[in-house]
Amino acid sequence: VNASSEDERLVVNGMSDYKRDAENANSALVVSVRPEDFETNSPLAGIEFQRKYESMAFKLGGSDFSAPVQLAKDFLAGKKSSQLESVNPSFTGKTVLSDLRSCLPEFISDTLSEGLRYFDNKIKGFASGGAIMTGVEMRTSAPVRIARDNNFESVGIQGLYPAGEGAGYAGGIISAALDGIRVALAAIESCNTGH
Repeated sequence: VNASSEDERLVVNGMSDYKRDAENANSALVVSVRPEDFETNSPLAGIEFQRKYESMAFKLGGSDFSAPVQLAKDFLAGKKSSQLESVNPSFTGKTVLSDLRSCLPEFISDTLSEGLRYFDNKIKGFASGGAIMTGVEMRTSAPVRIARDNNFESVGIQGLYPAGEGAGYAGGIISAALDGIRVALAAIESCNTGH
């Protein structure tokens, strides 16, 4: 789905209907991005990074919130897709055949290529058979992190326990849930010991 929240910036987000009975499987490959990958040392450099590539994706899609799509095999070959094959995009809006490498930093494109090859060796057809990539999803995790100490409590604000994706400590539903459990246990322990 289109998850854009700003003019002239495109963000997509994978989702599945509650019945999980759609025509296509929905999966994602996530690439770690670290502060040293940003162009500046600004506290908001992560947001600047997201906005830059979301703007590039918007333009690549035709500047009308159409999503750029590419066959996985063409992504691996480094060429723009010219036609779809056996899989139709499940994106809810319009799509444009593209070369997703032109709206991603090189290190992300290279890492995605490694991941596609790895998964295609484990799950035959993952990167072939008409498999489609839709981009870009630059918001799997918060671009900022609320500092917390070893007891999971906010640095500087006693009694505040930042947790999950929004606080910058998870990158998905499961990791957010696990982080939430760890933080809840720490908060309970703090209440029990009177700290």
